[in-house]
Amino acid sequence: MVSPKPANRGLRLLGKPHVRPAILWEELKDREGWVKCNLCARRCIIAPGRYGVCGVRKNIDGKLYTVVYGLLTAMNIDPIEKKPLYHYHPGSRVLSVSTVGCNFFCKFCQNWSISQSRLEKGLYGVFKTPEEVVSAALEYDADGISYTYNEPTIFFEFMYDTAKLAKDNGLFNTMVTNGYITSEAVDMLGNLMDAATVDFKGGGNPDFYKKYSGVLNPEHIFEAILAMRDNGWFIEITNLVVPEVGDHEDDIRKLSGWIVDNIGPETPFHLLRFHPDYKMLDFPPTPLATLEKLAKVAMEEGLKHVYIGNVAPHPLEHTYCPKCGYRVIERIGFSIVSWKLKEDNTCPKCGYKLNIKGTYHGRGHDYLFLL
Repeated sequence: MVSPKPANRGLRLLGKPHVRPAILWEELKDREGWVKCNLCARRCIIAPGRYGVCGVRKNIDGKLYTVVYGLLTAMNIDPIEKKPLYHYHPGSRVLSVSTVGCNFFCKFCQNWSISQSRLEKGLYGVFKTPEEVVSAALEYDADGISYTYNEPTIFFEFMYDTAKLAKDNGLFNTMVTNGYITSEAVDMLGNLMDAATVDFKGGGNPDFYKKYSGVLNPEHIFEAILAMRDNGWFIEITNLVVPEVGDHEDDIRKLSGWIVDNIGPETPFHLLRFHPDYKMLDFPPTPLATLEKLAKVAMEEGLKHVYIGNVAPHPLEHTYCPKCGYRVIERIGFSIVSWKLKEDNTCPKCGYKLNIKGTYHGRGHDYLFLL
C-alpha cells in the first residue's frame, strides 16, 4: 500500500503530452479518491496524489494516469539476439524503446539509471508518439519493435498503442520483461505481442527476490508465463546467475523442470553472467565454471537449448540439433556467424525440425542509436 500525501499536486501534470489516462485500474469503493492498479502483480493501492511502486503511474484527483506515455529514454536499432531472442526470427533487426521506471528494485540492475530513476533522477526522456516510433522502425528497415531496457509493463499504454500500429504496418512485437505482469494485462496485449523474453533472477528463489529485488512473491511470474503461453506468444527464458547468493543448483533444477513441464523442453533457456553494477559492486562476475555447472543441471532436467550469455566466445552460444547434436547455428556474442538449417528450420543432417519461429533474416548485426 502506498501512503497518502496531504495534497494532490499532480494536476499540474495534466495537459503534458506524456501524461495520459491509465488502463487496468479501478476505484476503491470504500476509500474515496483511492485507486487500485491492476497492471502488475503488485496491484498497488494508491492514495490521491501518490505514485505506484513503479514511480510512473499516479493518482491524480481520483483517477490513475501514466506519466511516461512516449517519454522515451532510448530508441535504438538492435539485433534481436541482444534481447536475447535466439529462436524468434533469428538475424532480424528490432527497434528497441524504453522509458524510465520499474516495478522491481534490483540491486544488481545494469540499467539502473533509467529503471531506478524514480529514486535517482525523476522523470526524463524525449517524447515520441507511436506513429513516430513505427515510422522510425520502417525508415531504418527494422523487422519488429522490442519493448525493453526497463520493464515494459510499466509503460503499458504506450506499448499497447505502438504494438497495435506496428502490427498494422507488418512489424512484429517483442518484450523483455521481468514477468511481474498480471494475466489481465497479458490477455489485453493478446495477439499484438508475438514473443517475450522473461528474465528470472537467482533461479526464481523467493528469498533472493525479496532481498535483492524487493519482490515478495515470484510465483506471479509463473502465472504470467502461462498466460503468455495461452495467448500464443513465443517465449524464451533467461536467468541471471549472481555468484554466492543466486547460483544454487536446486533452484535451477526446479526452474528448469517447471519450464519443461509447462512450456516445453525446447524452450530456449539462457544462463546470464552477472557483472558488478549499481549496489552490488562488491560481488565478483559469475565464474564460468558456475555457469557451465548450472547449464549441465538444466540439461539434466530435460531442456534441449541451454545457452550461456555474456561470456563470448563459448560453445554454449551455439544452437545444436536436439536429435543428432549437429551444430546448426553458430554465434559470437549477438551475431550469427554460421546458419546451417534448411529453409523449414530442419537439421541438414537428420531432418529434425527445431523450435524456431521464422526463417533466418541474416542482417541483425547492426546497432544504431536514434536517441
